[in-house]
Amino acid sequence: MEKVDALTVGAGGGAYPGAFRLARAGRRVVMVDPKGVMSGNCLADGCIPSKSVREVADLYRRARRGQKFGLAGATDFNYAAVIAHKDGVQIRRYQQHDRELAEMGDRLRLVKGTARFLEPHVVEVPTDDGTHRYSADSIIIASGAEVAVPPIPGAELCLTSSDIFALRPKFRRLPQRMVIIGAGYIALETACMLSVFGVGVSVLVRSQVLRTMDPDFVSQLMGLFDPGIELVFDAEVGTIDRDEKAARVHYRQHGREQVIEAEQVMMAAGRKPVIPEGCEEVGVNVEHGRILVDATLQTSVPRIYACGDVNARSPLFHSAVRQSLVAAHNILSGNVPSDYMDFESVPTTLFTFPEAAYVGITRDQARRRGLSVVEAPYPFAEDTRAQIYDETAGELRLFFEAGSLRVLGGWVIGIDAGNLIGEIGLAVSSRLTAHDLARYPDQHPMASEGVSKAARSLF
Repeated sequence: MEKVDALTVGAGGGAYPGAFRLARAGRRVVMVDPKGVMSGNCLADGCIPSKSVREVADLYRRARRGQKFGLAGATDFNYAAVIAHKDGVQIRRYQQHDRELAEMGDRLRLVKGTARFLEPHVVEVPTDDGTHRYSADSIIIASGAEVAVPPIPGAELCLTSSDIFALRPKFRRLPQRMVIIGAGYIALETACMLSVFGVGVSVLVRSQVLRTMDPDFVSQLMGLFDPGIELVFDAEVGTIDRDEKAARVHYRQHGREQVIEAEQVMMAAGRKPVIPEGCEEVGVNVEHGRILVDATLQTSVPRIYACGDVNARSPLFHSAVRQSLVAAHNILSGNVPSDYMDFESVPTTLFTFPEAAYVGITRDQARRRGLSVVEAPYPFAEDTRAQIYDETAGELRLFFEAGSLRVLGGWVIGIDAGNLIGEIGLAVSSRLTAHDLARYPDQHPMASEGVSKAARSLF
């Protein structure tokens, strides 16, 4: 049994930032992760590789659109080169993380293995050189999430996001047609980038797309969606089969049996938290497949915290990073709350075409909470940068508390959404008002000037 000050179950965004913070404060820390590398699913097969492919697709999309301005444009591309670029980004970041870990010396170690709880503060880790046990004063559970595969006959014949975006993936040749089963952000983002690359895409939607998001936000985004992507609604998938030529998805729609055929089928039914073995047995509360935490990220067991996807509160890498630091700060303060997670100021971006992002309390949430809000829109048809790129569809919209005019939230649908939402999120987190935003001279000619201009429309 090795005694350490702190241990993290996982080495992704919900673990390593907090682990580094603790180690820099003089604590002896061990991270346990089955991959044996830092950054979790985000770098392995999630946000980093998928956005590496997506940004190439965006460059290609804009290059082709440039033909209308007299530019030669891009007429062809090499998907193998796209994958090589993606792999290169992943490798570069793994090397960067290795250097960061090496700089910490013996204060912080990464052990390759899967942790299993024996007691509330004792875990067992089978490794290549034997089984190790660790006793830790404090533990951060950050075991992440995994691809959810529903019990559909033939589901094993489908690709998943891991098959497409993992380092050195098996998926290296674009099909002529692909069927995507799912209606979340992974399904829609993948559909958009593949469509840009010339793949005919059909998305099977059981009920509605992006069902956890503000319906007005979703409706506006879908109104700008690529009409070349076929969205098949009310599709209840029954079975999947394939032969040498193609795969077939059998589904029921409006009471009728239907079949759709394509070279490849992708299952994009979401992700589910990975709960460490023995976790519930030692007293950690798990409900609906996720670990319950409070705003300090502490679980039902003192000095055991749960950060990131495993608590399903805000399953995003940047949220996991902040959660990890909240947990570390509370550990350093002797388990006396000194830091709290503000989940409502975490921005979410959909890297579709066009981009869309939101943060805080938007229209539907305000309505359900009985809040009176004041809205301030900024249509991109009026925006200089959007006009320069000829991408004037969409809008920036801010939501303020009536009376105080405190910023409650906002959304951006269209150009630069992923960048713009950060400024709005900071305003939400800092409890700024419309007066604060209106006074700030956002840069021209950038779409960010829409933030202050929307705020100024109230005065």
